[in-house]
Amino acid sequence: MKTRAAVLEEGSKEFEIVELDVDEPRVGEVQIKFTASGLCHSDLHLTDGVYGNSPRYPIVGGHEGAGIIEAVGPGVTHVEPGDHVVCSFMPSCGVCRYCASGHSNLCNLGANILKGNMPDGTFRYHRDGRDLGGMCMLGTFSERATIPARSAVKVDPWLPLEVAVLAGCGVPTGWGSAVNAGGVKVGDTAVIYGSGGVGINSVQGAAYAGAKYVVVVDPVEFKRETALKLGATHAFADADEAAAKVNELTWGEGADQAILTVGVMDEIVVRQAFDIVGKGGTIVVVGQANPENLTIQLPSAMFTRNEKVIRGAQFGSCNPQYDIVKLLRLWNADRLKLDELITKNYTLDQVNEGYQDLKDGKLIRGVIVHQ
Repeated sequence: MKTRAAVLEEGSKEFEIVELDVDEPRVGEVQIKFTASGLCHSDLHLTDGVYGNSPRYPIVGGHEGAGIIEAVGPGVTHVEPGDHVVCSFMPSCGVCRYCASGHSNLCNLGANILKGNMPDGTFRYHRDGRDLGGMCMLGTFSERATIPARSAVKVDPWLPLEVAVLAGCGVPTGWGSAVNAGGVKVGDTAVIYGSGGVGINSVQGAAYAGAKYVVVVDPVEFKRETALKLGATHAFADADEAAAKVNELTWGEGADQAILTVGVMDEIVVRQAFDIVGKGGTIVVVGQANPENLTIQLPSAMFTRNEKVIRGAQFGSCNPQYDIVKLLRLWNADRLKLDELITKNYTLDQVNEGYQDLKDGKLIRGVIVHQ
């Protein structure tokens, strides 16, 4: 099977649209025709070195995807041809230690997401005798793909996939970082650093959970304005101004949660978050950084004295097969905003234009709609 796809070679700063061969699905795999793919910042990190030596090139970009199942391999029973699915960037086997204990966002099948090969170590994309990986074993910047069946989450067929696609990454990652990892409760004060495609959903999640104050810190005016429309009570371009306001709002006690969804994590924003939460406060680290960089260096004495908590959050600590469906049904009930998150649609050939818009601060979320 042939497909057009957006590919990155090692050292590439832009995607190249090429034709690839795609293998038929093997045991535990499905063939999918993608309808839409979100332009997530995580794929941009394949071009800027944030992932260090972790990725393998060449690689097909894209990990936030939705489409229609065209064929299934042996052993696949939870989906069949014709089913509408949203792809989780973390597959979940259901039987490993982490899945069995309710943490399928940490499934062992996710070990190769930056290499792009299937769980058995082989590849399904090929070109001129070379094997190509797919970002998160998906490669949603392709018209068609063969992917792990456990990455496919069956969704209600009446949902428009070009909107539902956001539930594959940005929505659960942001929402869950507030509700699950952050544990936002009624009356809390939550601060979100960065209100792009992930952070805006932390805003929605914190507001839905009943936070009294939802404070956003983002240098881009357009993103601050969007956050105020979708649940934020305050928005600031400057972290010091936000800290002063939080101190005022909480009578000096500090925020209950600080959720870090900035595009590239650094030690400055981590320290700002540490300082803005009060006693017993939780800092949730979501954004990416080069794994060789020490971006969390904080005074341990203050952890002890004030019982502050700092934790990471992968996929918003959500369980893909359950939470993707749940969030989409909340949207269907008009309890969650998705349409408002999509700033602009693009064709596959416009993928580099879309990422330039993302870098220029023009997007909450851009979506590739496959022809």
